This record gives sequence, structure tokens and C-alpha cells, in this order.
Amino acid sequence: MARGTVFKRQGSWGFKAEAGLHPETGKRRQVKRQGFRTKREAEQALAEVQKTVFDGTVVANSNMRLDDFLDEWLAGQKARLRSSTHHSYAIASKRLKQHLGRCKLQALTPLQIEKFYADLLDHGGRTGEGLAPKTVKNTHVVLRKALADAERLGLVQRNAAAAARGPSVTRREMTTWSSDQLKEFTAVAQESRMRNAFTILASTGVRRGEALGLRWGDIDFDSSQIAIVQTVSTVGSKIVVGQPKTAGSRRTVYVHDTTIKALRQQRQLQAEERLAAGPVWESGNDLVFRNVTGGPVNPDQFSKHFNELVEQAEVPRIRLHDLRHTNATLSLKAGVHPKVVSERLGHSSIAITLDLYSHVTPGISRDAAATVESMMFD
Repeated sequence: MARGTVFKRQGSWGFKAEAGLHPETGKRRQVKRQGFRTKREAEQALAEVQKTVFDGTVVANSNMRLDDFLDEWLAGQKARLRSSTHHSYAIASKRLKQHLGRCKLQALTPLQIEKFYADLLDHGGRTGEGLAPKTVKNTHVVLRKALADAERLGLVQRNAAAAARGPSVTRREMTTWSSDQLKEFTAVAQESRMRNAFTILASTGVRRGEALGLRWGDIDFDSSQIAIVQTVSTVGSKIVVGQPKTAGSRRTVYVHDTTIKALRQQRQLQAEERLAAGPVWESGNDLVFRNVTGGPVNPDQFSKHFNELVEQAEVPRIRLHDLRHTNATLSLKAGVHPKVVSERLGHSSIAITLDLYSHVTPGISRDAAATVESMMFD
């Protein structure tokens, strides 16, 4: 086993280990790392290095900086990620390069990374205010993924971000409407040209981008079902038509009379708008919901319009995405099986649905207990 020692310097622990002779120059090599919180962490890292030396897989020294690696890594991710995901990775990468970019890739330590997170939480915003924990958590996820690839490629000995603690994120308290509040909003929304889109969102629980990406060819009026196969989103200021969030998001959603009626009304409305627009109408897509000249609806403008209608309806303020939560909550309270709700929402598992809507399940359990007892003893 290669020789090595741990030490404490300037308030943090580190280690140095003999790595044998360089295969080409014959010079003695040494691996040195510092920035560990505890002596135990330093000893564990030393043991990992000693094992790689023993196995003959010690990582060669490199002066590559984090910013250079992130540029190469991000370029390689473009073909693997949805455009919106790649855009969010690019934003996180820019933040990482601004603060840690000049650091040597192999010299990054968990303690250094945690200090970076703390600085972001304290004053990482554009005007000096702290960033939201969720934003910093997303940055942590991107760095951890990038360094995992660096470790896989043999560029670093260990993933320093995997050992660092990301900020804890408290789940936002879910706000939904009651059925009466939803009806009040729907009454006001009847004056909007996007009224049918709001009906689809509330009745099916699909995501904003899934509703705006719906095409006429995705609708089977005879079988009362719609296929979720594409989305409309924004990447920066650009509107992008792409694939659903995950493979599980590609799904068929069964609908009922109210939704079918809304879709038929939308088809009539679109025919009228096409006629009014004349030659400026964009005919190159089959979208159900379009702007007044036939192009895709801007999702951000759609959300802004929703907020305006909520204010007019004088109902509790919720986000557009909360129509999805409202649908799920009302469905579960109405006795729809969680498995069915999970499939309609496009969740990858029923466990996600039950965890996300855990505030509803106690009522379901009480109703189930009453139903079972009435069957047995009444």
C-alpha cells in the first residue's frame, strides 16, 4: 500500500500520498489534497488514492481548470438533453465559472464547494441579494453531474461535489382551488380567447407546455382521448417545440364531455381566427392553441394572462401550474384511484403521486375505513 499521511492546516484537513514513479519521466509522484471538514473525511480520501495507486489507476496530474472542463462538458451534453434542460445547465455552468472557474479541476474540495454554495445563498444574485435555495440546489446538481463525468473519464480522483452538502430545500406549500373556486375562475375566463386551454389544463392535469403542444392530430374525438407527445416551452426568449419532460410523460389521457366540447369550440374559434388573419396566418403547424396569427403561444405570456384572470376572478392566487395540482387533489378527494391519477399526470411511479399529494391521503384513508366497516357491520 502506498505511503500517506493526513494533516490539519488553516482550519481544514488534508492528506498527501506517494503515487509511485511516473511511467515516462521516472520522477516520484505525490498526490496532495486539502479542504476536508474532518480528519475522517481526509483519511477516507487518502484510502481511495492509496487503492488507485495499488490498482495502477492513479489519475495523472492536470492543470485543467473548471471553466475549461465545463465548456467541453456542456457542449457534449447538447445532444443528450432537452433544449430547455440544456439551457438551465448553461445558466448553472455560467454561475459556476464566475465563482470557481479558475480553480484547477483536480484541486476542488468539498469544503470549497460548500463555501461557494453559502456565498450564493448569502449574496449570489445579480444585485447582491441571496439566491433561492432551489436555484443553488440546481447548481449543485449540475456540478455533481459534471464532476461525475470527470471522474468517469479519469480526469479527477474523486467527485468533490458528491461529498459536498447541497443546500436543503423546503418543499413549497401546495396551494389549490376548491371546485367552487375553480368554477368562479372558469366563469371569468369565458371572456378569454384562451378559455379552452384553461379547461384542458383543469380537466386533465396536463402541464402547461403539454397543453400548448397539443395538436389536432393528437386528439381522437371518437374515443375521447388525447395523446401527449410534444411540448411548447421557452428557452431564453425563444419558443421551442420539443419532447415531453420524460419518457413517462408521453401518454394517453382520456377526457369526458366538457373537455371534448371545449376542444370542438376551440376548433371553431381557430377557423374564425384563421379566416380573420388571412395571408399572415402561419399554416406550418397543427397546434390546437395558437396566437392570433397562427404561431405557437408563448408559455410565459400564457401564464401572465392566467395571473390577470385570477385577479379579476378574485379567487385565491395560485400559479398556472397549480391547476395541475388542483386537478390531482380534486380527483383524489373524489375517490379516483391514485394509480389512475398518477398515470394521467405522467408521473413515473405512483409513489411520487402519493408523496406529492400526501395532504389528501389521510382523508382517503378515513373514507376507506368507513366504507370497509359499513360493508362488514352495517
